[in-house]
Amino acid sequence: MSVVTRFAPSPTGFLHIGGARTALFNYLFAKHHGGQFLLRVEDTDLKRSTDEAIQAILHGLSWLELDWDGAEVYQSHNADRHREVAEQLVADGKAYKCYCTPEELAEMREKAKNSGGSTRMYDGRWRDRDPAEAPAGIDPVIRIKMPQEGETTITDLVQGDVTKANDTLDDFIILRSDGTPTYMLAVVVDDHDMGVTHAIRGDDHLNNAFRQLHVFKACGWDVPAFAHIPLIHGADGAKLSKRHGALGVEAYEEMGILPEAMCNYLLRLGWSHGDDETISREQAIEWFNLEAVGRSPARFDMDKLLNLNAHYLKSADPSRLAAGVLADADAAGITVSPDAEKRLVAGMTGLASRAKNAHELFELSHLYLIDAPIDMNEKARDSLADPEARQTLNELAELLKKATSWGEDELDGIAREYAESMGLKLGKVAQPLRSALTGSNVSPSIFEVMAVLGRDETLARLEIAAE
Repeated sequence: MSVVTRFAPSPTGFLHIGGARTALFNYLFAKHHGGQFLLRVEDTDLKRSTDEAIQAILHGLSWLELDWDGAEVYQSHNADRHREVAEQLVADGKAYKCYCTPEELAEMREKAKNSGGSTRMYDGRWRDRDPAEAPAGIDPVIRIKMPQEGETTITDLVQGDVTKANDTLDDFIILRSDGTPTYMLAVVVDDHDMGVTHAIRGDDHLNNAFRQLHVFKACGWDVPAFAHIPLIHGADGAKLSKRHGALGVEAYEEMGILPEAMCNYLLRLGWSHGDDETISREQAIEWFNLEAVGRSPARFDMDKLLNLNAHYLKSADPSRLAAGVLADADAAGITVSPDAEKRLVAGMTGLASRAKNAHELFELSHLYLIDAPIDMNEKARDSLADPEARQTLNELAELLKKATSWGEDELDGIAREYAESMGLKLGKVAQPLRSALTGSNVSPSIFEVMAVLGRDETLARLEIAAE
């Protein structure tokens, strides 16, 4: 059997991290089996669905590089097909038209409420009734005929066997009185028509699965395998909310999280492969299976995400990171010279090893982005207020002008020899250098910085700082 999975978001909000993880699991499962990963936008709630949310979902999936096969499907475009199936179920005796008045339905709801849950909300009064008895002026809904006795068991690929008594399942509505399909019908019809073999989704849909299974059976269609994934909780074990960092995927992009770090983190939320923590996309496709998905809710931890992002920053291609920094510089109105661009790429590895996100990387990159003169923070200015510090810079500059090469080891050697000759510890020499050359009190190795800046830029900055 060729595996077909689908991600089916509702565009009433942005793509949140729970939805992103569901999309990732569907993508990996399909690719692991050489199958297809499809995208269906469930936009039947026209009042709440927005174009902005649709674009945010598409952008979020593209940013995470979860490329779907074929064109995305819009559920609202299939309304005629949904209606056709509902009418056919009525013709086949598997569904029926219900003419209950609003007052009758309100009475049933009250009765069910007072029974403490022991009574179905809908009492089935039109299940076998002659439509000729229908009251005038009532546009009927269509309800599916659910089994009234026994039990329904779903063999879930994550949860195992889950059973529900059939007397708890109402004859629910599949077509509204205005002719629009309900979610329960639309999902089943679209899954069938798209050839979906595995429905992988959050376990908040588990109750829906019992109803959808009977719609599949009533239509005489194959039922896809169900896999319901536990939801994501906050680090404190409570249901995930904005205070835990439950933001739209685009917010993490804006935070400077790399997409590969986000995918790696989401993969490890509820799935594991031994003790492996950093997992490439290729490894994820090779290793992913549903057996390794846990049954307990995963816990979101922002610190762990940032630490993982720091790992991916260190190993990312310097040219790629430099391109991102240059884009940020352009957005900030910073003009970057060709020499500065070269410095940025050359020094990117040292910068990336000190950053946890792209914003920190951009801030650290200022020491290479700006040509002399550079801005200085307060601590750097204070360290150069001492006349002895400026004298040190003048004397070092004279020694550096005589350097026969400009590598880290040579520059380190010149500074150490100078410190020894003056009876100083290396730190007393390195700190004024750092302030003068970076405008900050923290940076990568100052000799790495000098090597990246080059002879001319280094000496120009020292001269300005010494003045």
